[in-house]
Formats: sequence, C-alpha cells, structure tokens
Amino acid sequence: MQRRTFVKNSGLIAAGISVSGTSALTSITLKPGNKLPKWKGFNLLDFFSPNPTSAKLTTTEEHLKWMQDWGFDFVRLPIAYPYYLNIDRTRNITPAEVYNIDEKAVDRIDSLVTMAHKYGMHTSINLHRAPGYCINAGFHEPYNLWTDETAQDAFNFHWGMWAKRYKNVSAKKISFDLVNEPSMREDMNDQHSKSGPVPGEVYRKVAKRAAETIHKENKDHLVIADGNSGGNIVIPELIDLNISQSCRGYYPHQISHYKAPWANKDIEHLPDPKWPGQVGDQYLSREKLETFYKPWIDLVNKGVGVHCGECGCYNKTPHDVFLAWFGDVLDILSKNNIGFAVWNFIGDFGVLNSGRTDVAWEDWHGEKLDRKFLNLLMKY
Repeated sequence: MQRRTFVKNSGLIAAGISVSGTSALTSITLKPGNKLPKWKGFNLLDFFSPNPTSAKLTTTEEHLKWMQDWGFDFVRLPIAYPYYLNIDRTRNITPAEVYNIDEKAVDRIDSLVTMAHKYGMHTSINLHRAPGYCINAGFHEPYNLWTDETAQDAFNFHWGMWAKRYKNVSAKKISFDLVNEPSMREDMNDQHSKSGPVPGEVYRKVAKRAAETIHKENKDHLVIADGNSGGNIVIPELIDLNISQSCRGYYPHQISHYKAPWANKDIEHLPDPKWPGQVGDQYLSREKLETFYKPWIDLVNKGVGVHCGECGCYNKTPHDVFLAWFGDVLDILSKNNIGFAVWNFIGDFGVLNSGRTDVAWEDWHGEKLDRKFLNLLMKY
C-alpha cells in the first residue's frame, strides 16, 4: 500500500506558527473545550484506491460489530474521488471527466456508511484524493486544487454531492473531512517533488467555499479540515470559521514510519528506534511529544473542534517501542479530550493482520489479533 510521505516536524510546527507568520493562538474568543466528541476508531481503506478494479472491499459487518464490542465509535473513510467516477482509465483524466459520477460506485460507499451507522460508528467522509490534490502520487491530476479555480469548482461539486446525499443525516452520525493532509507541491503529480505548507489564506479560501457548499445542504453538517503541511500544523486562518481541525499521530517519524519504504530513501541504514532514547542525533521523549501537540491543545482551549484523524505505526518498529511511544501519544490526546483514528483496522498499521514478526498473535475468528495493541487502544 502506498502512503503519504511524512512531513517531518520543525520549529515551525512546534511553535504553532502558520506560514503567514500568524500565531496559532489568535485573539478570537471562543468557548473553551473541544467542540468534537472524543471519538476513537479506525480508518477503513475500502475506497482508498482511485481504481475500483484494484480496490479491496475488506470491511465486513462482522468487523464493525467487533469494533462496537470493543468500545469504538468512529470510522474515517479515506476516498479517492476517481473511485466513484465513470471514466476511461487507460489515459489521464480530463477536467470534464471529474464530473462523471458513477452512481453504482457511490452506492457501494453508501452501503458501508449505512452499515457503519448500524453499529454506532460516527462516519467521517474524507477526500483522500480530491480534484487537483493528493498527498500520494499514482494518479495524474488535471489541475491544482490550490491554484486553479476549475479545480476548486470541481472540489465543491463533489462536496455538494456528498452533503446532499446525507442532507438528513445527523451530525452525530456523519462528518465531512475536506481533503487529506494538504501541502503545496511544485509538481502536483510527483510525490517526491519539493513541498511545504499551503499558504494560510489559500487554504482558508478553499476550505471556506467547500464548507459553505456543504452547509448550503444542511447548516448543521459537521466539517473538518486536516492540519496544514501533511496534517501537522494548526490552521489559524480557519479558527473563526465553523470548521473543526484534524491533527496526526505520526510524530516522530523515526518511530511511526521506521523502515516504511514510501517514507525512507535508505531503509537499511536507519538508527534503531527507541522510546524514550537517543535515535540518531535526537533524544526522543514524551517531552518532545508534548511540545508537538501543544498548538493543538491550545486550539482545543480556544474552543475549536480537534480530532486526530490518523495515527499509528508501521509494522517494522519493534512492538515494545511502538506500544511505549503510542501509549504516550494516546495519553496526551486523551487527557486533552482529543479522540483518534488508527490508520487502518486490518493491515500494516492495524490491530488485525499487521504482518509484524514480533507479536504473540491471538487467533480471532481466523484473523491474527494483536491483543496488546488492542488493549492499549481500549484503555483510552
């Protein structure tokens, strides 16, 4: 599975400063406290691929029942918008084809949403690939979401469709996560091109228009914007809008993405991960985590909704190191009333069938269950 290139933490992130130089702590006065529930759950990757023929519809009703039985109440659906288009996939998509909705494919997504609701899961619809942008390569976009009005028009068209489809569904059951992990790339179709934060005023313009499109269908619809620069940086430019924000639980990269091939150029010469401990030229500790999350905690204290839409650890990090680190991540989030969603339920980051080689697996209805990981998640 191809995943994002993780954006490393910097002094900018730790300080909570936007690219425009604005402090995450603005002068806006809101009611203190997290406007979002402390949901906890998983990302479900059924619609992650832009090609429906290669997509794996892996989530079953039984899986959702297990989640419910284990005390989880949230699923995020990262969707590649081409998944639900009727297009010629032997060539690059055109701007006109971005509007060619395949209703049968939309119905498949809706079936999973309905099934998730049956088992008490709040369901967050996320455009992991939106018209004109994706943190991943692997599909040629015909324009740039951040710079082209035609891309933004298409973006709003898609969100209008989803908002209308769930027009009469309570915000307790559905939310709309605008675009996964925004960043500004020199080449929008090259995953490895130089990238950085989207200028705050640009992100505000795009998010505001999309939120207005969604709220036109239902003023109570819940809208969420992923943090800037790959989900890591608070977006102060959105604080005054009716939009919640989503952080990430992948810091530090040396722990969460150890030997992940899409995130490391030389996986054979990486320093061994430790928590806490010296890793390369850094001493990694809970104190660094607390510094990283301080801008997000400040955002909660300003009365903005915050949720950690993705978190977890690739399966090559030693299990004991992973659990020690992730326990600190969850503890910090939980103590500040911030919920979380692990990047996948089944697979490399999941509680089931992660492929780890250092786990005492428990047989769970024919699946390999990482019971220690599950117990940690259930604790919070």
